[in-house]
Amino acid sequence: MFYLFCDNWGTAKREHKWRQNTALYCLMKEVFNMFSLLFVCHGNICRSPMAEFILKDLVQKAGRAEEFEITSCATSREEIWNGIGNPVYPPAKEELLKHGIACPDRHAVQLQKSDYERYDYLIGMDENNIRNMMRILGSDPEHKVHKLLDYTERGGDVADPWYSDRFDIAYRDIYEGCKALLEQL
Repeated sequence: MFYLFCDNWGTAKREHKWRQNTALYCLMKEVFNMFSLLFVCHGNICRSPMAEFILKDLVQKAGRAEEFEITSCATSREEIWNGIGNPVYPPAKEELLKHGIACPDRHAVQLQKSDYERYDYLIGMDENNIRNMMRILGSDPEHKVHKLLDYTERGGDVADPWYSDRFDIAYRDIYEGCKALLEQL
């Protein structure tokens, strides 16, 4: 059962089914001593999937992939139509590929209140994401909600490349944040 859980986690349909069974997920996470991280941005087509796949690449290269469950989601439903999310935005996908990182089968999903119990870290890209996350989650009694660049010395927001078209800068900032986060874990 665990093999199917890990093997299929990245696909949108399977992820949705596992997200519905929070108790089972939390038990599996505890049994296998995993860190669980959820990256969050506005639409889940640029920054948060970039962070998801950058961190997956970093933990894979560090030989620690089995210790982590990493995924991403949106605070809005703007990229989700009739229950089906849009794929990663092509310029974001292209920027990841420039660095040898693929992002297959990733479609936008929305943050749910139940995600608070499922994940150890809920990481937003900017202050607006944090505000919207708190609106959905209600509160943060366990201090799980953070901005990605707060793990770096400089802090700040990851600028949204949807508006600037600077996916190279977004990649640089996200990579720096993910690297610092991994060092702290």
